[in-house]
Amino acid sequence: MDTDDLGLFGPGSVTWKVHEEPILIVAGLRSLYLQALHPRAMAGVAQNSNYRADAWGRLVRTATYVATTIYGTTAEAEAAGRRLRTLHARMRATDPVTGEEFRIDEPDLLRWVHVTEVESFVSTARRAGLALTDDEVDGYYTEQRRAAALVGLDPAGVPGTAAEIEAYYRHVRPELRMTREAAETALFLTAPPIPWKLNLPARLGLNLGPPRWAYLGVAGTALGLLPPWALRLYGGLGLPTTALSAEVGVRALRLALAAVPRRYREGPLQQAAKERAARLAAA
Repeated sequence: MDTDDLGLFGPGSVTWKVHEEPILIVAGLRSLYLQALHPRAMAGVAQNSNYRADAWGRLVRTATYVATTIYGTTAEAEAAGRRLRTLHARMRATDPVTGEEFRIDEPDLLRWVHVTEVESFVSTARRAGLALTDDEVDGYYTEQRRAAALVGLDPAGVPGTAAEIEAYYRHVRPELRMTREAAETALFLTAPPIPWKLNLPARLGLNLGPPRWAYLGVAGTALGLLPPWALRLYGGLGLPTTALSAEVGVRALRLALAAVPRRYREGPLQQAAKERAARLAAA
């Protein structure tokens, strides 16, 4: 394995610029709220995972996969993609409307998950204050076709510009709806079990310690950053000022995260990628 390989993207890419931002934790949650609105995609998740029993484990595994595709070597990214494709190929689910059995690695479903993720990443970073030109946004979407190929998609069939993303959302919106599974998932995402024990006195029967209040703030911000059409599908959650409040909140959170020492907010894969880039620059 080439220990100085910079992977699928590298330090000059828009992808590295976007994923430098720790605020993307909010973007990841936003993408999950969006994904839940696709009945077939939601059925695939609900019928093939124990996300309720292992919510934080699933979150860590997903974050590790994304970090590997962004910051791992080419070989590491391709190996992660092969493992994911092998896992998905074994999974089936039943359509909640038609009763039809389907594979969860259908291109339409993979494309939905991919688009909601990358659009959430770049739009959240931009609204949080990251300076990105329109050309850089298009560049990010084009670069992310490489990540789409890892899960088994034909890059030519994946939206690669902001205009194509917008057109894709217009095309898919008639398929989206608020189902019982979507509502239950959104509620779970908003108030999942918190793995910390900083709670109010147990005799009150409450579980609203500082971590939960902090998480509720993040979840509320992620919801507020959803497109207006998605909020309408969720029953018009929020006030007319929700989007503005969410934008103020996400900008404040980005500033707070920027104050955290870099060694605490960068994962090992990101640190290793920067070390490889530095070795190459020095050579």
